[in-house]
Amino acid sequence: MKRYLYLLSLGHFCTDLSGGALPAMLPFLVLYYDLDYAAVGGLMFASSFLSSVIQPVFGYLSDKLSQSWFLVAGVFLSGACFSLTGFFSDYWAIFTVVALMGVGGSMFHPEAARLVHAVSGRNEGKAMGIFSVGGNGGFGVGPLLVVGVITSFGMHGMVVFAGIAAIMSLLFVRTLPSLRQAAQLVSPSLTSRETVPDSTVTGKNDWRQFSKLTVVIIFRAIAVSSLFSFLPLFCINMLGASEAVGSLVLSVLSLSGIVMTLWGGNLADRYGCVWTLRLCCILFVPLMILVTISTQIWMVYALLLPLSFCVSGAYSAYVVLGQRYLARSIGFASGVTMGLAFSIGGMLVPVLGWFADIYGLIAAMEIITACTIGASACSFLLPEPANHGAA
Repeated sequence: MKRYLYLLSLGHFCTDLSGGALPAMLPFLVLYYDLDYAAVGGLMFASSFLSSVIQPVFGYLSDKLSQSWFLVAGVFLSGACFSLTGFFSDYWAIFTVVALMGVGGSMFHPEAARLVHAVSGRNEGKAMGIFSVGGNGGFGVGPLLVVGVITSFGMHGMVVFAGIAAIMSLLFVRTLPSLRQAAQLVSPSLTSRETVPDSTVTGKNDWRQFSKLTVVIIFRAIAVSSLFSFLPLFCINMLGASEAVGSLVLSVLSLSGIVMTLWGGNLADRYGCVWTLRLCCILFVPLMILVTISTQIWMVYALLLPLSFCVSGAYSAYVVLGQRYLARSIGFASGVTMGLAFSIGGMLVPVLGWFADIYGLIAAMEIITACTIGASACSFLLPEPANHGAA
């Protein structure tokens, strides 16, 4: 079954390639199309907010009747629409295709996560870790690819993203029958909804516990999104680091996050999802305190690897935990844990920026620390699902 996990992870890579490349492409839009910063910010909003909000909708549709073609349409829509930004100069045309790019990601993620769950057997955490590594890789490679193709071929070089998406879509078309068959063999109750009504699916939904998990994820999302936004500024403005050294902290966090995601998935399988999530939340608190009181840049760099574990190590745990709490609505649970909760976190980052303008970066870092405390406290309200360790 591992080959199907790697296939879904590769699809995750190709889908998130566009999302990761968008921020790196924005300066070129300013250069080539003379967009102002407000317009550029609107494109980020079009991509992330719309995608995150409608992702649970696609998850709901996936639960009602498995839509494996979402994989094909999602990865193609993401890459093809992103490539069109290199051929349009009208702002609203660019806005539209960027929004559709986000819709492609929304189509792909819930159904892909549902299938990962279906073929994972007892190793749900490890399987989700393998899947999420693809997304991390896409976000990491995307900026390098977009800069390379635009500097080499101009804006029309964006067609490369459409080519990658088309190849991945064709690969999904070819392998979907065997993928569905493999999922049916491992988890017949999860995949039977392609031919059997949803009422036959086993398990139950625990909305109360899922709501508690959502609160934990929102606290974490605010902390993580704000950390990625303000940590480089903290290093540059408060610790006197250069722009290159300050920005490098994000690369270290992102690249090490690939390993930490896999490690966190293995811990979730061995010790439980709640235990792993709680560990990441608890460790996050003292690490943020240490970052905030740091006086030298090397102190921050010494904390990056454990910080990376707190940020990325919990990913598999809370996605799988959401799927276990909503055993009858796995697609919807994936859409919320992978989409909606993070959009709320991202929406609140500008508020924290306004707060930092008034009260300073140290005060903003203290707010981030407070969010980690909130996530840690709420994590103790979560019970380990009764089906922990069940196939």
